[in-house]
Amino acid sequence: MTKNLISVVDDDESVRRTTTLLIESFGFRAAAFESAESFLTSGHLHDTSCLIVDVQMPGMNGLQLQSHLAAAGCGIPIIFITAYDHNDSRQRAMQAGAVAFLGKPFSDEQLLQTIGSALRRDFGVAKNLISVVDDDESVRRTTTLLIESFGFRAAAFESAESFLRSGQLHDTSCLIVDVRMPGMNGLQLQQRLAAAGCGIPIIFITAYDDKESRQRAMQAGAVAFLGKPFSDEPLFQTIRSALRQDKGGTKTT
Repeated sequence: MTKNLISVVDDDESVRRTTTLLIESFGFRAAAFESAESFLTSGHLHDTSCLIVDVQMPGMNGLQLQSHLAAAGCGIPIIFITAYDHNDSRQRAMQAGAVAFLGKPFSDEQLLQTIGSALRRDFGVAKNLISVVDDDESVRRTTTLLIESFGFRAAAFESAESFLRSGQLHDTSCLIVDVRMPGMNGLQLQQRLAAAGCGIPIIFITAYDDKESRQRAMQAGAVAFLGKPFSDEPLFQTIRSALRQDKGGTKTT
């Protein structure tokens, strides 16, 4: 299962509503809970890839929830939000491994950046460069902006040849490549990398989704074969699948 659920725990209904709407506007799924206890009993614990939690709440507060999850060996990245930014609470939260400690109200950009940081921590990989190879400049621009909104670094190349010459081959953790391009096409690039023993997970994108190309790509080990235009959610899911490929992730067709 792709863990792309952002869970929000806050006893203030208006904060829950506005924060979940903001998260969904970034292209993620969101779930909201009015208490730490309701989150723990919800069944969403293992689906949650990032937890946004209020510090001060009735019953179990945010710091107690953090301690509870740590004691249970649950490593969900946590972003704290609070209207009362006490140094002691901040210090305790950050020393215990919190990703961030945001004062309410926070900006869209602050939240997006901290979710990106949390998701990078969730992947547990330092090599988080996503490279995009497409001869269409508008596709390169929109796809790299989308990737960066997920919290990853992105690099764009107008051809397979420019990617191979770039020096960023060994820094790339996932490759998003067009099937049809002038010069070396996407399938030829896949073959070239395989012959060189380079196991970068590949996501193909194409405006011409013919069965033969799809079959060749997937049989050669592609993670996914997405038709253009694609939405935020399928791209995010397939990038996560690509980054988990070495840990037994499943291919997406």
